[in-house]
Amino acid sequence: MKNESKRYSDSELKMFEKVVNEKLETAREQLEYYLKQISDFGQSDASKVRGLDDSNSTVEQERMFNLAGRQKKLIQHLENANSRIQNKAYGICRETGNLISKERLLAVPHATLSIAAKQKS
Repeated sequence: MKNESKRYSDSELKMFEKVVNEKLETAREQLEYYLKQISDFGQSDASKVRGLDDSNSTVEQERMFNLAGRQKKLIQHLENANSRIQNKAYGICRETGNLISKERLLAVPHATLSIAAKQKS
């Protein structure tokens, strides 16, 4: 099914903006949690005593850093999606110029490629 429309309507963009902002709030809360875990880990007396000998604590700290990094990227993608909404360019596939399906945008609100374009890459 080919979508002939050039962009989503203002009311549709408002709906997407709400979805993006909800995801953004959740992502920021997660990032705050991960950063607190990293901070707590660094201040923990147990981690200072064990040092690098305990590979489990090192692996866990590395995992928290990775999760925090992923959350930062997600937040940036969601903020970029908000910018596209404000510019009324949201939901337009960067490869084909066609509209990305609503279903895809609801599942992945920061998507910039349609399913067809994503499968080609």
